[in-house]
Amino acid sequence: QLPAFHYLTNFDEPDVAFVMTVRGGRGTTTVFLTPIDPRRAFYYGRRPDSASVERSGMKARSFGALAGFVDSVAAASATFYHLTDFEDEDFAREDSLTRGRVFMAGVVARHPTLQVKDAHAIVDQLRARKSPAELALLKRAAEISSEGHRAAMLAAQPAHEYELQAVVEYTFRRLGGARPAYGSIVGAGANTSQLHYMKDRAPARPGDLVVIDAATEYEGYAADVTRTIPVSGKYTEEQRAIYQLVRDAQAAAERNSQPGMSAQAAQDSSFVVRARGLATLGLIESADATFDPPWRVDCTRQPNGCKQAYFWMIHGISHGLGLAVHDPAQFYSGDRTFKPGDAFTIEPGIYIDSRMLDALPDTPRNRAFIAKVRPAVARYEHAGVRIEDDYVVTDRGTERISTAPREIDEIEALMAKRAQRALP
Repeated sequence: QLPAFHYLTNFDEPDVAFVMTVRGGRGTTTVFLTPIDPRRAFYYGRRPDSASVERSGMKARSFGALAGFVDSVAAASATFYHLTDFEDEDFAREDSLTRGRVFMAGVVARHPTLQVKDAHAIVDQLRARKSPAELALLKRAAEISSEGHRAAMLAAQPAHEYELQAVVEYTFRRLGGARPAYGSIVGAGANTSQLHYMKDRAPARPGDLVVIDAATEYEGYAADVTRTIPVSGKYTEEQRAIYQLVRDAQAAAERNSQPGMSAQAAQDSSFVVRARGLATLGLIESADATFDPPWRVDCTRQPNGCKQAYFWMIHGISHGLGLAVHDPAQFYSGDRTFKPGDAFTIEPGIYIDSRMLDALPDTPRNRAFIAKVRPAVARYEHAGVRIEDDYVVTDRGTERISTAPREIDEIEALMAKRAQRALP
């Protein structure tokens, strides 16, 4: 179901519209149902009828009555709030011709003086603060997801990425997860540096790292967990160095993600740890060294975006969690601090791939950067590492709710217990 629709209605049937009218501070809700053909019901199941919906406290009418109902409301109203029917806010700009947008275009055409406003800001503000019931569902999603990652660490040494994907997703379903919360990312070797790699079909060879970014959805609520593990069960010296740097950056962000603390402070502390470490490893010229990025950025307003360190990090470290894997959070607005009811990730990464150097504009500054770091890049080639955990904020503080092993020694100890490979 669409996250905003589920949040407002807890009604997960397809082909349904929801209208709330507010008069004198009191709201009345009506859902508009699409009945299913009796023959199709044998294939896809029956749908609730109006009587069963009304027993839950909402009025119900046929979907065919929606246009007339909305016209009558529009004729008597000065302002109409609308929720666009996109699946996820990540794709809102691309979902430009949805069924809901087409319907609203018709309403506006029939009522040209009607003021139509986007209601997402209002609903997002409500969704940003999770209730205790929502936090409990998120904790269960994170628990199941963590077990999936443990299962991957205990699985026989894989020969292909999809073997680990199968283990992780099987575990999600076995423990009650409804489905993967997003397309599982299982990238080995060179694929560790592709942030949203989802083919999951390539070989996984001894000596490779594997980034496993996979989590489940439980009762509509999404976790988001990432671990980076060695195919052989043991990290190389170079892999250990990058991994520990990312883990230290995550720990720094955790210390700065307590109630009342600034989300920017968490981001900045994580950046500083990684920048200093990358300089020590010879992957940048210095912690504050700059370069000419291959993307648009205002170096005055966003100075970190023009630092060499950012080139190997590329993404932010946090986003909200909830009905969408990228859900509203309270620290997105206002004073931008963490508050009780927030649910979010901390997910620093470092991605070393010599192919990235080829993307740099040919400028004197970049040529000097490349010449300086190329030997170190060759040494750490394909050391792509991301560590991602889930957190909730309560009156007692910030709690990590994803518990899969994440320290190097813990991961290697668990992988030492994995089963022998039964198939060639």
